[in-house]
Amino acid sequence: MNLIKKTAQKAPKSAADPPVHEQVYQKLRAQILFGEMAPGQPVTIQGLTDSLGAGMTPVREAIRRLISDGALVFQGNRRVSVPVLSPADAEQLIFVRKSIESELARRAARHVTPALIAELEAIDAALDSAIATGDVSGYLQCNYQFHTVLYAQAQAAVMADFADRLWLRFGPSLRVVCGRFGTQNLPDRHKDMLDALRAGDPEATAEAMAQDVEQGMDMVDAVLSEQAEKS
Repeated sequence: MNLIKKTAQKAPKSAADPPVHEQVYQKLRAQILFGEMAPGQPVTIQGLTDSLGAGMTPVREAIRRLISDGALVFQGNRRVSVPVLSPADAEQLIFVRKSIESELARRAARHVTPALIAELEAIDAALDSAIATGDVSGYLQCNYQFHTVLYAQAQAAVMADFADRLWLRFGPSLRVVCGRFGTQNLPDRHKDMLDALRAGDPEATAEAMAQDVEQGMDMVDAVLSEQAEKS
């Protein structure tokens, strides 16, 4: 079901393998992106080296990069955590994501190909399966992949990179939303986007993306506001 490839065991080392520090960065980044590290929950650096099966040096380098990305904050005493978003943070993320991701969708629609549509349809089918079965991890990963595959077609590397960094900011909170509302109640405007892409309509694609972003982030904001009231 899950289109994001996972390796059950270590593949043989090859010249094409990325450096160890890059592999550690990508593993830790995925844990944050898909909510395996809960917002506000402190994690020791030693604990990360153990869970990632890596040395202290590459883990420290990965942490440094992720702090720079805004995905982690240093808490002292060799502990880090995923930042806890506030409702004000969510409001800013809604504005920035709608602006950037709608434009990426618009540009991607100008370069649409049958191969792109087929790939997005396959991802969306896997996403539907995750929603139907309550597979939170599958939903988060397929949802992310749908967006990144579409944005890669936009031929706008600067905006796509910035959008990817924004996902690190709200990804952990989206996992909380899944726990609160369940996968079957989550917004999904991907079929509207696919219809617009098939029609070759950049403006309709951008509008569907704006609605997808706004509805998802509104649910994040609702959970954050609820948590703020309780604290």
